[in-house]
Amino acid sequence: MDKIRNFCIIAHIDHGKSTIADRMMEMTGTVEKREMKAQLLDSMELEREKGITIKLAPVTMNWKGCTLNLIDTPGHVDFSYEVSRSLQAVETAVLVVDATQGIQAQTLANVYLALEQDLTIIPVINKVDLPAADVPKVAAQIMNLLGCSREEIIEASGKTGMGVDEILDAVIERGPAPKVNDDNNQALIFDSYFDDYRGVVLYVRIFEGEIKKNAEILMMAAETKGLALEVGVLTPKMSPRDSLKAGEIGYIVTNLKTTREAKVGDTVTLAKTPAKEALPGYKNVLPFVYAGFFPVSNDQYKELKEAIEKLALSDSALQFEPENSPVLGFGLRIGFLGLLHMDIIRERLEREFGLDLIVTNPSTNYEVVMNNGEVREIKSASDLPDASGIREVREPWVKGEIILPKSMIGNVLNLINEKRGHQTNVSYIEDRAVIDFEAPMANLLTDFYDQLKSATSGYASFNYELDGYRAEDLVRVDFLVGGHKMDALSVMAHRSESEGIGREVTKKLKSVIPRQNWEVALQAAIGARIIARETIGAYRKDVTVKIHTGDRDRKAKLLEKQKRGKARMKRFGKIDIPSEAFTVMLKRD
Repeated sequence: MDKIRNFCIIAHIDHGKSTIADRMMEMTGTVEKREMKAQLLDSMELEREKGITIKLAPVTMNWKGCTLNLIDTPGHVDFSYEVSRSLQAVETAVLVVDATQGIQAQTLANVYLALEQDLTIIPVINKVDLPAADVPKVAAQIMNLLGCSREEIIEASGKTGMGVDEILDAVIERGPAPKVNDDNNQALIFDSYFDDYRGVVLYVRIFEGEIKKNAEILMMAAETKGLALEVGVLTPKMSPRDSLKAGEIGYIVTNLKTTREAKVGDTVTLAKTPAKEALPGYKNVLPFVYAGFFPVSNDQYKELKEAIEKLALSDSALQFEPENSPVLGFGLRIGFLGLLHMDIIRERLEREFGLDLIVTNPSTNYEVVMNNGEVREIKSASDLPDASGIREVREPWVKGEIILPKSMIGNVLNLINEKRGHQTNVSYIEDRAVIDFEAPMANLLTDFYDQLKSATSGYASFNYELDGYRAEDLVRVDFLVGGHKMDALSVMAHRSESEGIGREVTKKLKSVIPRQNWEVALQAAIGARIIARETIGAYRKDVTVKIHTGDRDRKAKLLEKQKRGKARMKRFGKIDIPSEAFTVMLKRD
């Protein structure tokens, strides 16, 4: 047992986690040179293209007589629960900080998660070979954050391999061996995915006991039973073994049909001799960003449904239900963990399944308290019940953290106030400021991140977590096109912001909806009260051009006839609304 070390690499996005993992696999001889490629553990095409880790990946390596189990974690805030589970599966965390960028928001968030799990932290400054690297400044930031000495910080370069052997030695010397007792059989699922040919594959850390091949296993939170058809370790290919013992990290191929039966954070035990209690920290991750996905052609609805069902097999956080819109036809309302998660699913649907999609404005979920005390959850503004029966509407708020240069604090505080948020604390790490703030989730959904990057010339980084629901003065803003209410465009807004949103959206709709042969009114309304209006002028055909005389009566007669025709068209005409109209809220500029 004292020859095993379990560790993970934590960092902000793009600070070089996956590149350092590549060098480690090269140095330990885990992967042969001819099989090596950049970001080997990032298996999805999207991960490689965007340069971010979406799904974490474990790998087992041998170094100086010790077995090292590494987990490469995702850095993005949307997947923070996955990061917290993988931190629970290890004893040591290698904290990687970019020498050119210094400490960023997700570095801080992940350090707090690691400290909560009581891990040994090994600080590393990466990319020291770059001309823009400022090692003394970044080292001072790390010492300030962790309270460590300068000698404890390792300087490395994932690209050239410099210092990577020092990191491996430090994991063996400083990192503790796993502590186990064999009374129970307990393993933590820190990730799971669906394989088309084999079923659900679990990535697990065995805490106590042993899981053998062909053993009957029980998932304690989901209360589902299955068979361990194959067990083994990842190097990074699957290497089967007869059993996985306490302290080890590996995989279990099961006969389960969907990851909903074996969610991240669940405890695996043997069905015959189950553990007395589950491992701590399991929670059912619920989505809090919802958007309607509609195929451009209704013929593709069945394909969309099948594609989402396939993706949901391997993504237990993905929730969906059918939705019907009078304008867009049949579609699905899908719940996501955040905007990056939504973006990835949309791209995968379009690329892997060849679908052409219309995505409506993302919204969050709200809690509605009725007069009789009943609490209902609504996922879109069009589900809001009649206002006369509502006592209060609660919206989700988030606690956020922004790290930025000291000189840019003013711009960011103004931006937070614009979003109806308020700052709770400002602290400093060397030349950086850390702003803690609270704000309503809905106001951060569309373009807060873009505006933050603009206000700080790209220097700020941002991290957030959900902080419960609060009752606010919220109203539903409806949009009417030619007198017809468009449910897919309805939004929930704070009463103080509703008129501004109404004016902004009607202006945008005017620019995307084509002109008709009759006048079209675009209106924003709260209940029966119209709060904003724009008019799309009619095409005007000159019907008097064929009259060569200056007879006023004949002209008046023709114009009157045209007027009646336009009134009739207005009654029966159908307005063609392009798909861009449903994403106007996404693009603020």
